[in-house]
Amino acid sequence: MAIRRSGALVFWVLTLGVFAIATPQVLRGEEPATYTPTPENLANREQFQDDKFGIFIHWGVYSELGRGEWVMNNEKMTIDQYRPVADQFNPTKYDPAEWVALFKKAGAKYITITSKHHDGFALWDSKASKWDVVDATPYGKDLLKPLAEECEKQGIKLFFYHSHLDWTHPDYFPRGRTGQASGRPESGDFNKYLDFMDAQLAELLSGEYGQVVGIWFDGWWDQQKGDANDPKATNIDWRLDKTYALIHGLQPGCLVGNNHHVAPFEGEDFQMFERDLPGQNTTGFSPHSTIGDLPLESCDTINGNWGYAANDKNVKSKRDLIHYLVKAAGQNANLLLNVGPRPDGTIQPEFVERLTEMGEWLEKNGDSVYGTRGGPVAPQSWGVTTAKDAAVYVHVLSLPEADAEGWRTLTGTQKLPLVSMNYLGTDNEVEYRRDAAGDLQVKLVDIGEEPIDVVLVARQGI
Repeated sequence: MAIRRSGALVFWVLTLGVFAIATPQVLRGEEPATYTPTPENLANREQFQDDKFGIFIHWGVYSELGRGEWVMNNEKMTIDQYRPVADQFNPTKYDPAEWVALFKKAGAKYITITSKHHDGFALWDSKASKWDVVDATPYGKDLLKPLAEECEKQGIKLFFYHSHLDWTHPDYFPRGRTGQASGRPESGDFNKYLDFMDAQLAELLSGEYGQVVGIWFDGWWDQQKGDANDPKATNIDWRLDKTYALIHGLQPGCLVGNNHHVAPFEGEDFQMFERDLPGQNTTGFSPHSTIGDLPLESCDTINGNWGYAANDKNVKSKRDLIHYLVKAAGQNANLLLNVGPRPDGTIQPEFVERLTEMGEWLEKNGDSVYGTRGGPVAPQSWGVTTAKDAAVYVHVLSLPEADAEGWRTLTGTQKLPLVSMNYLGTDNEVEYRRDAAGDLQVKLVDIGEEPIDVVLVARQGI
């Protein structure tokens, strides 16, 4: 049941009361107890893994400038230069019902939206700050509340991205690796900043926005020391235990993840990888991202930017995006695919086109993705496998060269026992045999010249 506010005082009394209940050991100065997820939390983790596909949304006043979400930092804008951008932010064409319907049509099962990015701007009516969409823009209305209501109405789950770092808050001091030119004071109380951050999280989790399935943190790395021998060392104490206990105290089923690029911390419920599949480091972001035992997620963009970038036309192909989703599933991970809405609240037509194409593919092939886990065959040059119940889905993403008789070898399949194999969605059997090394060889018919993904269903033997 949503908690309705009857004034800021009542809200803050409620928030502080819950906070005290949620973190008793921390408030007494004791070491926090080992985190034990609730049954609701564990069920949400399992469902998260079943869902496999989510939509990331980066949206804020930076969208008005059309040069990405890091524009304030990248162009060395001061707070005095940046804050007036909010005077222009008026997304009158924002239609959350249309957004959610599009994302459902794409086959996504959840949404993760930036409640607050690194510029500190809040997309809801925050009582802890006036730097929010209600108080600082001509739009003057909460953007998250109607989205939360529409998610509940249309049956899609809601996560909030929340930035740990803040380029505009005066108490974010000592400053980290970013936001050096913002013009903040040369002093501050970092614990006061963390109190502010926790207060805003309490607002989001108070019930006003319904059930929040997860909090997606980012920015921990801003205070990272860069010690190769101790990658978790930071210049300040982020008080993660206190913040995580607050979240789980307010909503015990809420999943906590943190884009910190290191091994998971106590109190986290899922682990994400930025612009990479788990275990990879092609971007250089994740040299210390040791894979833990938590559910996994990879995130990336449809074009090259997270926030709206007017000149970014580098849109990934339908083939590339479907391969990304399938490869993530084959490595036991979800795909969180980003859109950066325009400042008026509309989504770029090229994003709509790609999402629609993904939805059409998933409508036909979703059984091989939803509810699966990483398959028994490690990723190969030809593709990946996913598994569910007694079925192994063999995703042939790149056709191995056929021999003179038409046989194609699927390497790495020696230990995959079969009793039958057919094409997904049909009863048509696939002709197969094993080569001298024990790898499966298949003959693929009526698949076209360059199929995006030939999905074979292998029924396992004993």
